[in-house]
Amino acid sequence: MEFKDRLKAARRHADLRQGELAEKAGLTQTSISDLERGKSKATAHVVKIADACGVSAIWLSDNVGPMVVDSKKEGSNVSLAAQNPQSFRYPVISWVSAGSWAEAVEPYPVGISDRYEFSEYNSKGPAFWLEVKGDSMTSPVGTSIAQGSLILVDTEVEATPGKLVVAKLPDSNEATFKKLVSDGGRLYLKPLNPGYPTEIFDENCRIVGVVVQATQKFHY
Repeated sequence: MEFKDRLKAARRHADLRQGELAEKAGLTQTSISDLERGKSKATAHVVKIADACGVSAIWLSDNVGPMVVDSKKEGSNVSLAAQNPQSFRYPVISWVSAGSWAEAVEPYPVGISDRYEFSEYNSKGPAFWLEVKGDSMTSPVGTSIAQGSLILVDTEVEATPGKLVVAKLPDSNEATFKKLVSDGGRLYLKPLNPGYPTEIFDENCRIVGVVVQATQKFHY
């Protein structure tokens, strides 16, 4: 069963019209309609939709397990834990995709990613994960984000000096990860590793989003 069909089944289970589901999940009716017609893929809001419909989020997103988890089976003193309703699913995208990120009607174009990760962070706008490359954000003291870490980028958090940001520089088709700092009335993009140069942030640069979470992934 495809995602669009599972979504329709979940909505019927909850006895909700598209508009009612959209309101409960904090989305637009157009978004629900596009998902049910297969015009867009499952988004970061799949857990919100599952919660609004009273179905399992892992079933809705990946067709794993039963549609509804019964935690009150007779004769059992063990409850099955449903997925945390405060978990949100975001795509892991490439640095080139991040560099070309632009506000659009459909924030997650079809095919933007085949990998997703969960977070307890509820984004203000479209958000995505990036896998850190290189050691420019590795610092001997204080905040340090190593190569291979995943960073969650929220595209609608206000970028103010002191925050870690993902930005697009005019001379590269990829995004870059730096700390936004202010000095003498000017803005700069500063790496946490002192061995790398600080770059001026001018009118030709663009903030893609603010880093709101970093997690270290271990590979064995």
